[in-house]
Order: sequence, then structure tokens, then C-alpha cells
Amino acid sequence: MTEKPLRIFVVEDNDWYNRLLVHTLSLNPDYEVRTFFNGKDFLNDLHMSPDIVTLDYRLPDITGLELLKRIRQENSDIQVILISEQEDIDTVVSLLKHGAYDYITKSNDIRDRLLNTVQNIRNDIGLKREIYTLRREVQKKYSFRQSILGESEAIKSIYELIDKALGTNISVTITGETGTGKELVAKAIHYNSKRREKAFVAVNVAAIPSELIESELFGHEKGSFTGASFRRIGRFEEADGGTLFLDEIGEMELTFQVKLLRALQEKEFVRIGSNKPVKTDCRIIVATNKNLKEEVKKGNFRKDLYYRLLGLPIELPPLRERGNDILILSKHFIGQFCIENEISLKKLSTEAQIKLMRYHFPGNIRELKSIVELAVTLTENEEIEPADIVLDTGDPLSSIGSDDLTLREYEMKIIKATLKKNNNDIRVTAKKLDIGVSTIYRLLKGKKEENE
Repeated sequence: MTEKPLRIFVVEDNDWYNRLLVHTLSLNPDYEVRTFFNGKDFLNDLHMSPDIVTLDYRLPDITGLELLKRIRQENSDIQVILISEQEDIDTVVSLLKHGAYDYITKSNDIRDRLLNTVQNIRNDIGLKREIYTLRREVQKKYSFRQSILGESEAIKSIYELIDKALGTNISVTITGETGTGKELVAKAIHYNSKRREKAFVAVNVAAIPSELIESELFGHEKGSFTGASFRRIGRFEEADGGTLFLDEIGEMELTFQVKLLRALQEKEFVRIGSNKPVKTDCRIIVATNKNLKEEVKKGNFRKDLYYRLLGLPIELPPLRERGNDILILSKHFIGQFCIENEISLKKLSTEAQIKLMRYHFPGNIRELKSIVELAVTLTENEEIEPADIVLDTGDPLSSIGSDDLTLREYEMKIIKATLKKNNNDIRVTAKKLDIGVSTIYRLLKGKKEENE
């Protein structure tokens, strides 16, 4: 379904056919139909940008082909259906080559043909609008001041660097500890750049075996090696015109680094099993939690590739250096989790906020998200208390002591959280926690008796 009525212009000089077409189309309340008896009157209103034009091939003042060309020049999004009494194949082919959507002859089944063609165009228009809306939503989602949250000076400096990255196609190297949001920054750059209409292709280099990395990035031809039963398009081709994001680039084997360097320098590559170069035009953004300069000194990373990739360096600060951003992100993740799980909105107590601010977050933003989601799951109140916040302090007993929990209370919280995540399936929960089903029944029964 389209979001607004489909606007259709009928251009037909034969009075009987004109009324037939208008009547047929007007039966659908979603179609807004206007009629014209000559090309001149139609051209005067072409600025109104109809969605569809049904166009008689033979008009008294201008030919259908000339009018078709004028329409395509004015607005290529307008779909044109040519209608005529003649069935000359060469004429039909010529009109279709010049951009006509369909060619319908004036025959007994003209009504059905017309309605089917209009419905097909309507579906296409609806799909295009849906794609456009989705793209706008993605762009809005990755508007970096909305997706990369924070008010600290450290994050404001990141905003400035992202701004600088948007105006050119310069390569970007994003560094930072695990969980600091490197891929989020890469997406923010892509979806706010001139390449945003094209693909963003992410590749985790560390997750691909070294013997498969060339096929993954460059693709391969059918039969090029055992198991290559079809041609595969590589990630470079997928990202053509867009952005290729190479995460954990520091894990790439030296043997492939030479081939990557050549592809970047020449802006072309060769699929495995082929001799034909394939041109590539994609922006390169890489990320790593390693110090690439140190990796170069150690001989683990090529110096020439390092300088080819470096481009604009963006170093993301660890969460522990972002001050009050911890609370800003916490509130965001809590709200997001509550909405997704359709539960009432929770908030952090003052004591819980203090506990989070004192923690060092070795897992950074990713760890914070997990911590607050678990806290929302554990809490039995509208306000999250320190006891609901489970931190990885390195000492499994320290968080219990700091929250004044008994061993049984801690067990119950873990069991209840695991049960909730597994739809209250006691057998699955027992397996996850590596305890007996009877143990869970006993603890739950004891808790119920205490409450009674």
C-alpha cells in the first residue's frame, strides 16, 4: 500500500476510450484520476508530477513517442503506460527502450490489462517508498550525535573528528579498547557521508580463517578450488560505491596484507581462479584494539599497509575516562531494554549511580549495557538498587559482600534472572547453571514459604 492516493493522468483523444479508462481507474478509491484530450493540455499540468500516465500513442497535436521523451526528461519517476490500436512489434520495442513501463493494445481485455499494470506499478512505488523510508530511518539512527551518546569532552572531540571525516573519502583508522563502540563510529561516518545510499559492509577479520580471507574479500570463480561450486562475489564488490569496514585489522595474516595493499593502491583486485581485474570504489574504514605502530615494530604488520590505511585516526576513549557519560548511557540502555521487553520503566537509585560511577568497566560500553540489562531483570522494584548491579570485580565474593546479600539471596537472584531469560523453563535453567532441577524447586519452594 502507498502512503497517499495514486495520482493517474489519462491522456486520450478518443472520447469513448477516454471515458472507459477514467471509469475503470476511478472505481478504485485509492486512485486520483485526471483526464486530458491532447498533449498540450497535459504538458501544462505535468509539473503536478503524477505517479502514472496512460498515454495514447496517436494524439492530434503530438506523437506518443515525443510525449514519452518529454515526460522522461521532466521526471523519470513518472511511469508511462502506452495505449494504442496498433500492434507493431518494432514500435513496441522502441517505446519500451525509451522508458515506457508497458504497452497495451485497445482490445477487449484492456480493462484487466490496465488494472494489472497499474497495480504492479503501485507495488513498485510502495516498495521504493518503503526503501526510502528505511534508508531515512537508518540515517537518522546513525546521526552520530544521536547514536554516539555523551557530553564529556572526550566524546565531543570524537564528534569533531567524525565531522572532518564526512567531507572526503579519506580512509579512517578507529582505535580503542574492546567495547568502546568502534563499529558504531564507522556506521556513523558511512550513514552521514555522501556514500550513505550505498552499502555498508562489515568484516571481522579475526573471525575469518586465514585460508579463507582472500575468498571472503575478493571472491572466487566457480571451480577455482575444491568446494567452489559457484562464483562468489567478495566483500569488496558488495561495498562498491559504499564503505568497507575491516574490524580487528591487526589480526590479518602478513601473507594477505600484501594483496590487500595492492588492491587499495590499484583500486582493483582479482577473484580467485580468474585473471580479470575487477575495479573497486569503496571507502575503507578499519578498526583495531591493538597499537598498529607497535605491531609494525614487532614485524606483525606491514609498514606500507599501515601508512596506506592510517588516513584519519580516531582513538575512542575508554568508558572509565568519560565521567558522567556512564549515567547517560545507563539511562539510555535501561529505557531501551524496558521498551523492548514491554516492562515498566526503571530508574537508577542514587546509590546505584554511585556504584556504577566507581566501577572501572574493563569491557567498556558493551559491559555497561549487559550490567544494566541484568539489573533491570533482577530488580523487583521500580528503582534499581546497588544490590541489583552485579559487577565483575575479579573476586566473585566481593560484590556479594558489598551488597549485603546472603549466599541464598544471591543464588535466588541468579536463578530468577536465568529463569526469566529462558521463559521460566526450569530444565533449561538447571542446565545453564549446571545444577539439579530439584535444587531449583527446593530454593523456589523455600522462598515461597518465607513470603507466606
